[in-house]
Amino acid sequence: MTPIQLTLLIFGSMLFFMAIRIPIAVSMFCAGALGYVTQTGWLPFANFLNTQAFARFAGYDLSVIPLFILMGNFATHGGISKSLFQFAASVMGRFKGGLAMASLLACAAFGAISGSSVATAATITGVALPEMRRHGYSGRIATGTLAAGGTLGIQLPPSVVLVIYAILTEQNITKLFAAAVVPGLIALAGYLIAVALYVRLVPGHAPEVDTAPEPLTFSKVMGVLPIIVIFTLVFGGIYGGFFTPTEGAAVGAATTLLTALLKREMTLQKFKESFLGTAASAAMIFLIFIGADVMNSALALTQVPNQLAAEVGSWGLSPLAVVAAILVFYVILGAVMDEMSMLLLTIPIFFPMIMALDFGMTKELTAIWFGIMVLMTVGFGLVAPPVGLNVYVVNSIAKDVPMSESYHGVMPFLISDVLRTLLFLFFPIIPLWLVQHVG
Repeated sequence: MTPIQLTLLIFGSMLFFMAIRIPIAVSMFCAGALGYVTQTGWLPFANFLNTQAFARFAGYDLSVIPLFILMGNFATHGGISKSLFQFAASVMGRFKGGLAMASLLACAAFGAISGSSVATAATITGVALPEMRRHGYSGRIATGTLAAGGTLGIQLPPSVVLVIYAILTEQNITKLFAAAVVPGLIALAGYLIAVALYVRLVPGHAPEVDTAPEPLTFSKVMGVLPIIVIFTLVFGGIYGGFFTPTEGAAVGAATTLLTALLKREMTLQKFKESFLGTAASAAMIFLIFIGADVMNSALALTQVPNQLAAEVGSWGLSPLAVVAAILVFYVILGAVMDEMSMLLLTIPIFFPMIMALDFGMTKELTAIWFGIMVLMTVGFGLVAPPVGLNVYVVNSIAKDVPMSESYHGVMPFLISDVLRTLLFLFFPIIPLWLVQHVG
């Protein structure tokens, strides 16, 4: 069997297993095992398994993932989302489409202490959706805004996606977090503009300006103060060099728990649910790690990734054209896979290819810029049809809104995503500006 045939067998097996609804982690493991055993036999594969799991999980750096997830779970169960939305609604309620904009601001703020797209979408939806519907917002604009706003949870630090990218590519997590700040804020601004334009160009989906908006009271301002303190403490400490990202995640989880206790929102049951949710999410991510490791090892044995890199290099394409093609591939792949699986499966293949190209930057800046480009693109799969996970999550809460309406609602935000991605593709200085000042 030729290397190309083996590669097709591995990928075809993975897609077949996924098609019969086997979990992605198991699908990648089984496909990789098939490819590995076909090439080397059972005993070398058994020896590989004997050491791979410990080699992967013994690293100290991986502990940052469950800690940031725990921080997000404490925020979810600690009543923080309600305070965020109430403050944002008081500020933005006087504008047309103000509650939708307030939802986006709440998503951004919650995402800055959550790091999870799905958690951000689900948590803010539970608070904001009833208010938007009560004020006369259509199901389309309400669910579309909340699904797209959820992606801000991974576009702003602490992003679990960026943490995994940093681990896979051995890059500095602090610098990647710094690089994500400006693109994340531009994403938020683009979404706010999308709402403002949509409610004016397509009448009937949002009420006119609220003549009696919720007043901005001192208690609402104080309600967001703990979030500001947590963000400043965690990221100020990381960027200031007072502690590592892993230590920062631990500090963030502890201070978020303390905030929830002071707000008297954290019960014993919610405390248990926070840890159980963290264990389930971390276990899922780590299982995907193992599945992707097995599959990537099988692919590496075929030498096809190296041959592919050499072949692409011989085409004479410009470096930007290669990156653009990879990003388009991510958009397509996002229709059938979640962002974690995509990263773990493809970064070991694409990253060496990118590092071999000349973008007129240092290797470190190239790696950071490519990470931000990938981060921007994997967000497409969370909201784009046919399998937008955020759309499904929000729609499961808004049971009276047809799925087709929710997908119509995310279209203005997808347009914003495309424009922003093109901006960063042709002007790398934008996402790298803060890194050069922090570094």
